Amino acid sequence: MPVHLREVVAYLDTTLEIGRFKDYAPNGLQVEGGPDIETVVTGVSASADLISQAIEAHADLIVVHHGLVWGGGLTQIAGPLARRLKLLLGNDVSLAAYHLPLDNHARLGNNVGLADALALGPQRDAFGDVRGTALGLAGSWPSPLSREDAIGRIAGGVLNGQAPRFVFPHGPPVVRRVGLCSGAASDMLEAAAAAGCDLFLTGELAERAGDLAKELQITLVAAGHYATEVFGPMRIADELRLKFPGLDAKFIPSPSPL
Repeated sequence: MPVHLREVVAYLDTTLEIGRFKDYAPNGLQVEGGPDIETVVTGVSASADLISQAIEAHADLIVVHHGLVWGGGLTQIAGPLARRLKLLLGNDVSLAAYHLPLDNHARLGNNVGLADALALGPQRDAFGDVRGTALGLAGSWPSPLSREDAIGRIAGGVLNGQAPRFVFPHGPPVVRRVGLCSGAASDMLEAAAAAGCDLFLTGELAERAGDLAKELQITLVAAGHYATEVFGPMRIADELRLKFPGLDAKFIPSPSPL
């Protein structure tokens, strides 16, 4: 039995509390296709690759973390943006995007998913202001780990055993407290250090981050923007299947090494 598009989007808007956030992008429905939804595909970014895979899967709605509309909105519909919109509108497929709300959500979010993937303990403290929201999470393992074992835990939990591409090992040799924020959050290093973290994990780094980690004497690990932000889209697919039993909802990977 199909579900109305507006019902699904309203549920996500409400659950993710999009009205609380001053975001870099509009959250919620960005492209409207057909009114009835039977198949939902979730993913990290609204790339042509993901959209094409979703169309092959007969998706009626795509839900992503990184949508098509940013900043001041659409100023020119040309090039890759035009091709992506043509794929969506030409196949009557809707697109909804949730950025900071999906990073921050206490149950469905990228950051709580990242913390769970590292098996951090249940006591987790928010830190680091991003446009009025404490977006990062800080926590500890049941027992402290050596710096090498902590990096290995990140490799196993986030990167399928592969070593993180960038590690600045400037923190203490024993890691007692870990701070994390998915995506491009290296500017939260000072907040992580102020929160007592020995190691800070994010996805993508600004050039200045390595020197700052050295000055703060904190270990900085970058595991990849994409790799740290699969958790929210995966959980959204699970959530929609539970909330709307008639929906076929699934996460489709479209990996990026960045």
